[in-house]
Amino acid sequence: MCSFVIGSKGKESPTFAACGVISSLPVESNLIPGDCNLVAIQALPVLMEFSASSSKKLNLPNSKSYYEILQVQKGASEEQIKRSYRKLALKYHPDKNHGNDEATKKFAEINNAYEVLSDSEKRRAYDRYGEEGLKWHADGGGRRGGGMDLEDIIKTFFGRGNQDEQERVVKGYDIIVDLDATLEDLYLGGSRKVWRDKNVLKPAPGKRSCNCRNEVYHKPIGPGMYQMFTQRVCQECQNVKYAREGKFVTVDIEKGMHDGQEVVFYGEGEQVIDGESGDLKFRIRAASHDQFKREGNNLHTTVTITLAEALVGFEKTIKHLDKHLVDISTTGSTKPKEVRKFEGEGMPMYLRNINGDLYVTFEVLFPTPVLTQDQKTKLKEILG
Repeated sequence: MCSFVIGSKGKESPTFAACGVISSLPVESNLIPGDCNLVAIQALPVLMEFSASSSKKLNLPNSKSYYEILQVQKGASEEQIKRSYRKLALKYHPDKNHGNDEATKKFAEINNAYEVLSDSEKRRAYDRYGEEGLKWHADGGGRRGGGMDLEDIIKTFFGRGNQDEQERVVKGYDIIVDLDATLEDLYLGGSRKVWRDKNVLKPAPGKRSCNCRNEVYHKPIGPGMYQMFTQRVCQECQNVKYAREGKFVTVDIEKGMHDGQEVVFYGEGEQVIDGESGDLKFRIRAASHDQFKREGNNLHTTVTITLAEALVGFEKTIKHLDKHLVDISTTGSTKPKEVRKFEGEGMPMYLRNINGDLYVTFEVLFPTPVLTQDQKTKLKEILG
């Protein structure tokens, strides 16, 4: 294990150490004590301007997890985080829990967690350093006077600029499963239980050589001092083997989902040795409907009326996807191919509390028997 300490006693005499050897050097020096083979460093006072308060805010993540609060895995996508937040926010909203202090507290925690995890920069800081890292991020990431931040200095002076590339983790294949859904399913929402059979890794006798990645630990050790530990997790691991295992997976179909949209179960795809599991993705395949056609968040349907109804009006209703009746009656005349809009009677908008519109196209059915001369004369008198 090798540790590095970065600090400063003042602009004229920066202090740093390599492999436990602590030294103070003049600004013009380009020599580094120890045997870590570090590159020469110049202009240290400008590059290493950390306040004591900033260094104290860099710490290991604590036990409280924003991911647990939002009930998602650490690798959850933005869409999954948003969907879970919406569910929990509706459940614990103060308007639905009058006088419930516990629900109010829970609602505040949910909003706080979502504020962090929905922001890519805040989420990155939280994933690396926990809640203390968020405080450091809020203070400008430790930057003062245009100086470099901690990540820049580590990359510049300790050769960690390409660590991500060097330690890129192998990931198993994603599994994509088509999930048939009716228009009623997408209108009402619901869930499906799907049997999932896959290869999983199980412990086996003996040891094996492994490719476990290095772990980096950050720790403040005093005013203006910051310590980084780089340690290999292990040289060998417990032997493993593949075994076939099955279980039911509950797939939530949210209201307003579209054809081709995916429901992702992170880490539930194919497993690989010394790597991350792939993802299991259920892809929505929307079935056609006999009565309604969907276009975006709107619904379209056709209603046939008689010539008399087209001329004098009619009273009619349409049975919707959830069985409620939509009144399409009119007292006026209706032209062939005329389209009328009924606001809010379309599909629910995904993750929103509003609906699209329903568009009804009217087809006029003309009488098939040939009119007599007397009927024609009367019609001319009425319509003429």
